[in-house]
Formats: sequence, structure tokens, C-alpha cells
Amino acid sequence: MVDEFATDEASEIRARRIIEAVAAIPKGRVASYGAIAARAGYPGRARLIGKVLGDAPNRPNLPWHRVLRADGRIGIPAGTRGFREQCKRLKAEGVVVKDGRVPMSAFGLDHDLDRAIWGFPA
Repeated sequence: MVDEFATDEASEIRARRIIEAVAAIPKGRVASYGAIAARAGYPGRARLIGKVLGDAPNRPNLPWHRVLRADGRIGIPAGTRGFREQCKRLKAEGVVVKDGRVPMSAFGLDHDLDRAIWGFPA
């Protein structure tokens, strides 16, 4: 028998950790769903990030627009209102969006770490 309270409590903890990880993405940077899942303590659960963000009651106050697919593409279907909104918000922060894709090497959350370790040019 499954304890429903424990399931609800665990779900709330997961959601809180994911929302905290998304909220920590700095302005002008982006992160993949997978990176957020790993930072929240749920590696391999990238799809969970989208679900939590979609269900978040405080979504308008979250920087949800900073979360992208691993290849830098916007995860919302092109041409939709959500897609346009995400592009608009990213561009307002100085993030380059071309054909629904952001260059992760330039705007990804860990791009500075990669540059420090591997010496990638700016």
C-alpha cells in the first residue's frame, strides 16, 4: 500500500528543488532541462522539469524562459504564443535566439566553466 501523504510530500519536495534550480539561472543565461534536473538532484529526469514548470503556480514569476532543450532549441512548438513569449523574454535579456535556437556555448549556464577549463574563446 502506498502512503499518499508521502507521495504528495515527495512531489512537493521535487517541485520545490526544481523551481529553486530554475530560479537560480542568472539573467542572460540558459540551461537545459537535463542540467536543471541534475542540479535539482534528479539526473536523467529532464521531462520532469517541463511538467513541474507547466504546473507551477508561480510560473509568471519564474524564469521558465531560460530552460531549453539540450541542443539549445526552444522546447515549445514554433509559432505558438508560448514560443514567441519565450523568444521575446530571452532576447530582452540579451540572449541571441536564431530560428528558435540559442547557442549554448555562448549563453549556457556552464559556458564560463567550460571556458575556464578548456580555454574556449569568448
